[in-house]
Amino acid sequence: MKYLIIVILLLSALQLPGQITAPDASAVRTTEYPGGYTPNDPVFIFCSNGATTGSLNAASPGGTAPFNFEWHRWNTADNDFTIHVKTDAGVETSSATGLSEGGYRVRITDGGGYNATLIAWVHLSQPTAEASLMDRRCDWVALKGVAAADTFFYYQPATGVAKLLPASRTFEWSSEPASAIPFPTLDLNPVTYSPPLEDVTYKLVVTDNFGCVSESSFFYESIHVKADFSAEPVEGEAPLEVVFTDNSIRASTYEWRFGDDSLSRQAGSVEHTYYKPGIYTVSLVIESSLNCVDSISYQYITVQPSALSIPNVFTPDGDGINEFFKPDIASLRFIDIQVFSRSGIMVYSFRGEGDRLREWQGWDGKVNNSSVRAAPGLYYYVIRAVGWDNVVYDSKENRGALYLYR
Repeated sequence: MKYLIIVILLLSALQLPGQITAPDASAVRTTEYPGGYTPNDPVFIFCSNGATTGSLNAASPGGTAPFNFEWHRWNTADNDFTIHVKTDAGVETSSATGLSEGGYRVRITDGGGYNATLIAWVHLSQPTAEASLMDRRCDWVALKGVAAADTFFYYQPATGVAKLLPASRTFEWSSEPASAIPFPTLDLNPVTYSPPLEDVTYKLVVTDNFGCVSESSFFYESIHVKADFSAEPVEGEAPLEVVFTDNSIRASTYEWRFGDDSLSRQAGSVEHTYYKPGIYTVSLVIESSLNCVDSISYQYITVQPSALSIPNVFTPDGDGINEFFKPDIASLRFIDIQVFSRSGIMVYSFRGEGDRLREWQGWDGKVNNSSVRAAPGLYYYVIRAVGWDNVVYDSKENRGALYLYR
């Protein structure tokens, strides 16, 4: 309700019959002449873009139409309305357009001796907005802003004493694309320690208490860096081949530390193989051509410890299920396996490491890799292995019975 009353009063002040009005004005205020001089007069505010002019309409508060309207502008040299603007004779109302900033008086007469004088002031308001770069470093950006309301003086008609029209302003910083700007409506010279990683346009918008707006902007070319990468896979058995995909911004030089006492200065994405089971922290340090530095650490790359688990049955019957005798292994560097019949005859053997071990599928139930299928029944195995963590799986502990079913 309060805001509705304010709007009604504002509209009434902008355009009441029998006085000077300004329908195109953005706001209106009332003079408070020094020394309590009355009557008070309207001050019409027009938001200016540098080419804006004011316009006033006058209607006689009394008398009998038609009227004569004689317009004059305030002259600060004479402290009086001595600059002739225009005269309209024999009309009911009068308008003065293309007006510059200042005070205006219109004298209204009719043919019967009626004489009235109306005064109004025109303020072409253009707030000041200036945005610029104050300074920048690798890890921060400092902006510089100038924000001010436009000043306007009106004068007491009787004495020529000047009075400043009260004015204030607010401001707001922003950027496109959006980036961090601390306290954008409170700090006119903000310093951000989260600088933009992409080029942005910074903008300062200044709004005065009359609703007039000015803005200023400038293009900012980013110099800032960010170290970033992703890893795939992040867990597995040894030897674990990990691809580190570089996602860094503005990196010129690289230093990769893989957590196993090895490093690389290869630019961009890299591959690294972990042979020893354990948990590793990987770090990347980058530097730009402007000597800006950033780093990041990734936790964790997990290489599983060696393991050997031996099944006691398999069914090479062609149904696609449990077709091979193969121990469940992890992070083994070497394995040697022998399978014997109940009579002690070796029916299968495998010895391998590296690629040969990785590609090994297991015993398919055929005698010594021939086409002859081993008979169902009981067999014995002896296995020796060494893990990448140097754990030795002794053949004395890893021997036992195996059942083949078809």
